[in-house]
Amino acid sequence: SNGAEKHADAHAQKSLPYEREVHGTFKENYETLANDLNVCSKRGLSEQFDSTIGAGTVLMPFGGKNQLTPVQAMVQKISVEKKHTDDCSLMAWGYNPFITEKSPYHGAYLAVIESVSKLIATGAEFKDVYLTFQEYFERLGKDENRWGKPLSALLGAFRAQLNLQIASIGGKDSMSGSFEKLDVPPTLVSFAVTTAKTKDIVSPEFKNAGDKVWLFSPEYNADRLPDTESLLAVFGKITALLREKKAVACYTPAYGGIAEAVMKMCFGNGLGFRYENVSDKTIFGYSYGSFLVEVSAGAAEEDLAGGILLGEITADGKITKGAESIALNSLLHTYENKLESVYRCNIQFDKSSVPTLSYKAEKRVFPAIRTAKPRVLIPVFPGTNCEFDSAKAMRDAGAEPEIFVINNQSSENVARSAERFAELIGKSQMIFIPGGFSGGDEPDGSGKFITAFFRGAAVKEQVELLLEKRDGLILGICNGFQALIKLGLVPYGKILDADEHSPTLTYNKIARHQSKIVRTRVVSDKSPWLAGVKPGDIFNVPISHGEGRFYAEESLIKQLAENGQIATQYVDENGEATNDIRFNPNGSAYAIEGITSPDGRVFGKMGHSERYAPDLYKNVPGEYDIKLFASAVKYFKN
Repeated sequence: SNGAEKHADAHAQKSLPYEREVHGTFKENYETLANDLNVCSKRGLSEQFDSTIGAGTVLMPFGGKNQLTPVQAMVQKISVEKKHTDDCSLMAWGYNPFITEKSPYHGAYLAVIESVSKLIATGAEFKDVYLTFQEYFERLGKDENRWGKPLSALLGAFRAQLNLQIASIGGKDSMSGSFEKLDVPPTLVSFAVTTAKTKDIVSPEFKNAGDKVWLFSPEYNADRLPDTESLLAVFGKITALLREKKAVACYTPAYGGIAEAVMKMCFGNGLGFRYENVSDKTIFGYSYGSFLVEVSAGAAEEDLAGGILLGEITADGKITKGAESIALNSLLHTYENKLESVYRCNIQFDKSSVPTLSYKAEKRVFPAIRTAKPRVLIPVFPGTNCEFDSAKAMRDAGAEPEIFVINNQSSENVARSAERFAELIGKSQMIFIPGGFSGGDEPDGSGKFITAFFRGAAVKEQVELLLEKRDGLILGICNGFQALIKLGLVPYGKILDADEHSPTLTYNKIARHQSKIVRTRVVSDKSPWLAGVKPGDIFNVPISHGEGRFYAEESLIKQLAENGQIATQYVDENGEATNDIRFNPNGSAYAIEGITSPDGRVFGKMGHSERYAPDLYKNVPGEYDIKLFASAVKYFKN
């Protein structure tokens, strides 16, 4: 209203029954649930967004060894440029359109309960919790019944705030959700935020076959809402179990009820579940404010007071209730394929075998002059977004990083930047070209502006001196690897003009961006960058790229392998190189993740090894520290 006073009549209508009706067999209900758009996998969409930028991701969007159990809250470390912290922020959301269209009041109230419960299930304490709301309603006009919907929703959300004694500190609303005869359902999405310590964060995937799962639920009052005193007691019970390590996984039921919770908790590690004597209505109905808890062996009987035994985790790959069961793989196929035609995840791949390579270096290069604290020059081009993560990783390893921003606002500024950059190379022992999206990846692919800059006479001369006269090192990760390949620095060790026989990095076979954790195996320890590991060692690493598929002629790949220049390969859960899209995220030839120059001093790789720090990626098990930066510093010191 632009500040002008405005009045409207609103009629809040009586709420309609919103409880979910449960029909059909146990197996039929599970198949229907996995195929529901509100439940099915959104992994193909989520993986198109960089989930590890900033090196602060405590929980990946999908967890377990299979990376298939979605988390219920976003958890990120608080950003600190030069040091480390164990403080993290959490955010979760809640909203069920099918409840809110029947009763905006109940829908808004339960949206608050759902969002807060997700924080508790992720390990946060019910303390210093704040809310923010996103509201979206049909065009209201002068219809008092339409005006009654946002009124009812706001009253429900307001009552939830009063009962829980937490406040909404902001939000956004829109009353334009109509197109011709189509109206959006009444929408009030609650976002709950708080902070915690990383040690207290718990992920939802089932951990161990044989563990029992208990259900803790609040009492409901005459208004069909969780009783506040009972709900707060349940919050306290869950926090105590998680903080005392008597529970190792937790999930609060949302749209799909207990059934959805169990199914998604199973997917992450491929574990099954057997229900105890629980009704289908309890399993498939709504259960807001409740919690499923995987209990560890250390939990005593008194710790579980107030809960009921829901069932047991199994290793048989089935979800079972009585005589009925459904294979987890069948559910997963339905769950993943619902949106496969829109957001691709599981494309067909070349099933031919890929050799798992190994090369043990008999000797390795060393610098002629030792340096106690080597200097690392980190250029920042338009689109670079990993410079702070890269500098922190180098600083932690004992190097002295310098971030240098390339000014491209005019040709004169570019020339001055090149002159200054060349000077800094002469004072540095290493160059580290970090990841990002140089020039927005256009035109003609990633790294084009970077390569043009490095081919300038002054910069090129200093790069050659660094490598040929001063025994320096160069590293390129992701976008930086793309630049190194286009320059010829890998695999040839010098800046060359590319021709039709040159290797390249091109578009992922899945034809979209990929952001996830992958497993890589060290092939060769020839490079000083890999002196701290040995061939056969396997490390997890975050990836985030759309153009990461390594391609080269067969003869060149064999030559690289014979010379120990293939540094790392993507591998499956058995440590074997593969074309499987689940493990080889871009379809690289020979599953190549990283290569080096002939002497190993220039190293390019796709995986973001600089995004490693303690307490990150807690829901994807594996070893992350490839000792890349410590090895480089040791090269100059020793």
